[in-house]
Amino acid sequence: MAPNTNKPSCGASHGPDSQDADQKITRVLADIRHKLLVMSGKGGVGKSSVSAGLALGLAAKGYQVGLLDVDIHGPSLAGMMGVQGLLDLTPDQRVIPKAVNPRLKVVSMQSLMQNRDQAVIWRGPAKSGVIRQFVGDVQWGNIDFLIIDAPPGTGDEPLSVAQTIPEARAVIVTTPQDVALADVRKSINFCRTIQLAMVGLVENMGPFACPCCGKSISLFKSGGGQTTATQMEVPFLGSLPFDPNVVKVFDLGQPQRLQESAAGFVAALDAVIERILAALPV
Repeated sequence: MAPNTNKPSCGASHGPDSQDADQKITRVLADIRHKLLVMSGKGGVGKSSVSAGLALGLAAKGYQVGLLDVDIHGPSLAGMMGVQGLLDLTPDQRVIPKAVNPRLKVVSMQSLMQNRDQAVIWRGPAKSGVIRQFVGDVQWGNIDFLIIDAPPGTGDEPLSVAQTIPEARAVIVTTPQDVALADVRKSINFCRTIQLAMVGLVENMGPFACPCCGKSISLFKSGGGQTTATQMEVPFLGSLPFDPNVVKVFDLGQPQRLQESAAGFVAALDAVIERILAALPV
């Protein structure tokens, strides 16, 4: 993969090269037990924070986890997870993920660019080709979970992931307000249209306890995620409370401080993870 160019080193193709790529992807996926695609209908719902939290929480439970950022135009997970520098390659030209801790490693488009402010200007086929490389050319090894953070909406990237990893399962993130819930219904219908299995719906930025009086406060509204999940006949995985410390921890690139800084969020996230684990095949 070229770290400082606006052209990917491969794109959608056919023939021997495409067959070789398919074989590499098949081999890599065989070593990954569960693949979770974290989606949202719109931006600003904290999808990347949920992706990062899920990866950290699963790793804390002893699972080996890979975190893949396929938000090609707005990658953020490298910075959030505190990893720096360009990705290294093995002698056979496979990408080595950046280690966050002994059980968690991450690959992000951000780690392929020498200039983080560089704009990536690609059309759909180019993005699809890079996503296939992120899967087939990365040395993930034997891991229990691959958490894939997709950009918001129902465009090229989530479609490419679904086509490249047909056994992936979607975790859909929303917030309680009506505009987010309207968009998340589109994400649910997207999954059904392309036959992408859904683990369930997570409501982020939900009610939280006032630090002064302990009274429950709703920034937007409450219960919208549960209601939408019921209406759309999708499992509701739980509500995560709004906590500015979550933003602060990830902005500083200090994910190891999440537990001590946002205990309420972590406890709610742990309940979500337990429901995800219970929903996945053994």
